[in-house]
Amino acid sequence: MSLCLVIDEMHPSLPEYLEPLGVTLHYRPDLTAAEVPAALAAHPYDGLMVRSKLRITAELLGHSPRLRYVARAGAGVDNIDEAAMAAAGVTLLNAPEGNRDAVGEYAVGLLLALLRNIARADQQVRAGQWHREANRGEEIGGKTIGLLGYGHMGRAFAKRLSAFGCTVLAHDHDPAVAADQYATLVTLQELQQRAEVLSLHIPYSAANHHFVDEALLLGFRNPIWLLNTARGEVLDHAALVRGLQTGQVRGAALDVLENEKLAALTPEQQARFAYLAAAPQVVLSPHVGGWSFQSYQRINEVLAYKIGAFLRSVA
Repeated sequence: MSLCLVIDEMHPSLPEYLEPLGVTLHYRPDLTAAEVPAALAAHPYDGLMVRSKLRITAELLGHSPRLRYVARAGAGVDNIDEAAMAAAGVTLLNAPEGNRDAVGEYAVGLLLALLRNIARADQQVRAGQWHREANRGEEIGGKTIGLLGYGHMGRAFAKRLSAFGCTVLAHDHDPAVAADQYATLVTLQELQQRAEVLSLHIPYSAANHHFVDEALLLGFRNPIWLLNTARGEVLDHAALVRGLQTGQVRGAALDVLENEKLAALTPEQQARFAYLAAAPQVVLSPHVGGWSFQSYQRINEVLAYKIGAFLRSVA
């Protein structure tokens, strides 16, 4: 029998997936981050299931020496110290397969909203304004779409773009990443030479902090539309604002921000956010790209499969 502490809200199907595998759940989404260490120490847990409530650190792992795996209900693992996990012999399981379709669809929606001025036109009509020519938009068909990162999310987006008659290029620093029928893998330099749209699909890490900076944006031959459904911190928002001001960035659709705690922005972040919020060529949403009813349950399915495989491998 395996014991798993769940500290974040999960789709209610979780027990039906895990209990047949011999996993007993202690479902405690009521726990605060400060209360988790004591909860871990109180029982001999094999597993810990999290979303983004707290960081998984060496200090936290020390409260549960029997812990064998941490299951991250989602794709991003930027709140998990993977070096500390490896040092403690704890396996990391995450579920990008669970919400990749949701992200792929949402990225298409953001691109359409950006190119066809959907959000701006909606606001104008609600205000009694009827501006047709000012909202004449661009078609996806015929454009060259550049994807930075070609993992689960990038591939899901590229698959959906295949219906639009556009060219999809992708760059990934991992040499093991393979091309498929939906995108051609290219160097970063070729991506910058050819792309008219840049969509970000790289995870956040210290190495990727502000990977998309002013130098990278200025390296694009064409002024670009920019999408970010990855993590806010991979994009230098100061560089984005300058790009929008100069026209190097024609427009931006952001599902993620540099600081998503809007009540706790620094003065510099507040100034950047105010500019983005007022800019008519910017579309904003509250980190909901992977947040569908279907993905909510599918993440449980993926984690259950991976937990079951892990437990069988160590039995």
